[in-house]
Amino acid sequence: MTIHDSHPFPTDDDPVRRLRGRLGGTVTLWTAGEGEAPRSRAGLTVTSTMLAHGEPARLLVLLDPDSDLAEAAERTGRAVVHLLGWRHRALADAFAGLAPAPGGPFRLAPFEDSAHGPRLADGATWAAVEVESAVEVGWSVLLTCPVVEVALGDDADPLLHRRGRYLRLPHASSD
Repeated sequence: MTIHDSHPFPTDDDPVRRLRGRLGGTVTLWTAGEGEAPRSRAGLTVTSTMLAHGEPARLLVLLDPDSDLAEAAERTGRAVVHLLGWRHRALADAFAGLAPAPGGPFRLAPFEDSAHGPRLADGATWAAVEVESAVEVGWSVLLTCPVVEVALGDDADPLLHRRGRYLRLPHASSD
């Protein structure tokens, strides 16, 4: 065995590796579409996301094939993937269809228009992706999405999901 004086998988200057390190069990919000017309934008809370490193890196996601998000992402060929924080619990529930959202879930938080879809204004970490393929897998559609842009923020209090409930890291601050 060889002992190295440095980490064998450094992440400091590789934003894709840093994004992958933040994904495990983190609740994501995928958004797609543009404009204010009814059904012109769609979003869905998702935890079944995986990142494949490479040139380019790709995010893989399993979606309900009947979801508005699957249709919008395939129609536009683009999406924005947000890693949600503990403060976004109500937003996650609304986009999952588990909580009421009068006027639609996009009214529950500020979103900014971007070339890849609506972007959560207070989202610390997000990635812009393009849809490369959509394949039926079991009861889901698997989207393979090259990562076009990554923004990494302070994710000190990520929204985690395990066994049907949200979890909070013990060292996270309270609100």
